[in-house]
Amino acid sequence: MEPHVRTGVADGIATLTLDSPHNRNALSTRLVAELRQGLADAAADERIRAVVLTHTGGTFCAGADLTEAGTDPDQRTRELIELLRALVELPKPVVGRIDGHVRAGGMGLVGACDVVIAGPSCTFALTEARLGLAPAVISLTVLPRLTSRAASRYFLTGERFGPAEAEQAGLVTLAADDVDSATSAVLARLRKGSPRGLAESKALTTESVLAGFDRSADELAARSARLFAGDEAREGMMAFLQKRQPRWAG
Repeated sequence: MEPHVRTGVADGIATLTLDSPHNRNALSTRLVAELRQGLADAAADERIRAVVLTHTGGTFCAGADLTEAGTDPDQRTRELIELLRALVELPKPVVGRIDGHVRAGGMGLVGACDVVIAGPSCTFALTEARLGLAPAVISLTVLPRLTSRAASRYFLTGERFGPAEAEQAGLVTLAADDVDSATSAVLARLRKGSPRGLAESKALTTESVLAGFDRSADELAARSARLFAGDEAREGMMAFLQKRQPRWAG
């Protein structure tokens, strides 16, 4: 069985590549589990100085796997929270190398990375409101990145925006025409840091984010589970799968 997350190590860098093209790298239970294992392996490997999170195909991550909508929503929500926390807590910098579409839960992965390079093919959107949902759990990593005005705009409208807008809003570090060269330049700088220096420096930047997990993760998980179980979410996801406009009550 082909993996949904491919791993590789070279020159002190672990690369975790989302490779589940059949569902546009959606956050299936299997992909989440494989990604968490890749992060755990990277944390335990003393050779590794930093982690690159990237993807195959034209989509970085499409968000939740709607084909698993019938499974326990609380379990899937908890799995996502644990994944996001693992990215933030990892004692090594995580660099997102993205050149494709990012939607919904994929935005949570972007927010959890320490440095993000966005290529010209990137588009971003928080589409949950259009599905009868809200970006509850991923707000743990997305809201600390976005400016207040950008958060209000993109959380509510669900509109698409590109790499330049993402950089201006604070979601990504750099919009680059040559994403590979820009990523290589960042990694070259990270290799100059000591393991402990990098870990302690990252901890300073993530302390408030992790405090948000401690304070709000349980409540947001419960809110997300209620939304997924609601009538509007069922209609929204059915409309999405049937490629039609949802019929909202009222």
